[in-house]
Amino acid sequence: MTQDNKLDGFPRAQFMSGPTPLERLDRLSSELGIDLWLKRDDLTGLGFGGNKTRQLEFYFGDALQQGADTILITGAVQSNFVRSAAAASAKLGMQSVLQLEERVPEMGQEYYSSGNVMLAKILGAEHMSYPEGEDEAGADAALHARADELKAEGRTPYVIHLGLNHPPLGALGYVFAGQELCQQMPDFDAVVVPSGSGATHGGLLTGLALAENSSSVYGVCVRRDSEKQKARMDTVLQKVADLLGIDAAPLRDRINVLDDALAPGYGKVSGMTRAALEKMARTEGIFLDPVYTAKTFAGLLHLVSTGEIQPGQKVVMLHTGGLPALFGYQNELVDDLT
Repeated sequence: MTQDNKLDGFPRAQFMSGPTPLERLDRLSSELGIDLWLKRDDLTGLGFGGNKTRQLEFYFGDALQQGADTILITGAVQSNFVRSAAAASAKLGMQSVLQLEERVPEMGQEYYSSGNVMLAKILGAEHMSYPEGEDEAGADAALHARADELKAEGRTPYVIHLGLNHPPLGALGYVFAGQELCQQMPDFDAVVVPSGSGATHGGLLTGLALAENSSSVYGVCVRRDSEKQKARMDTVLQKVADLLGIDAAPLRDRINVLDDALAPGYGKVSGMTRAALEKMARTEGIFLDPVYTAKTFAGLLHLVSTGEIQPGQKVVMLHTGGLPALFGYQNELVDDLT
């Protein structure tokens, strides 16, 4: 499977100035007995950075081609995606409508006012809410209802969908990232990534395949158990393959998801998550977020402890950013950090 410039036919807005750093974690490498590297996609730049910048380049490219002036998107209350979309909209002189879903129950006031919520308000985004957290079709439908209202006002809206029945254009950002990683480091044994919507995980896996890299890709579940996430990844990879006109079968054969760090569920902080967040900060001076990257690192530590990742192997962990969410989780984190 080769690249053949398969991404060239897709419109793309330029939000990134270049490749993100690939940083060796010397102290953790010594402690864990592996050669550990961090792909710093927390440093993508736009609006506090994070992995969603790569995805939004393709969504906004499509939106601009369609003449859109307003972007609508849905996500959790502390969603990095919606905050990044608001930043991208501001940069391009567009309006943004952010729908916040109730995915994480029993959270304190800071969760609803700090972190990504505060940043999106500074960016001038319109906010709306959706009462369910596991109803992707309903959330998308609510966006389309608001989009119809905007059309009646003379605007040209563009909806970034959450549900799997739409092409995952954002995944193309991580097809590109997979190829970028292989240019930075041609040989490595494994990549560990968060696996939620599947766009980052699926895109990266596809990008590695197009670069003819056969390294293991471990997706750490952050929202669903491994059985449900594998089924989702089957669909995501098929849809990415359809976009690129390639065979999905070799991609789907490489799906590897683990849910050992998922409990007690999406957006909830466990002792395992806190320990991973603390270890990265106190060993390397790098912050992780409680929803995605701390669980990803916890999953990596589990893979090392079980021997799935073996001593001496060269391993890359993808840091997807999400740092503003730390401030929305202060009640869940501060009292428990020692």
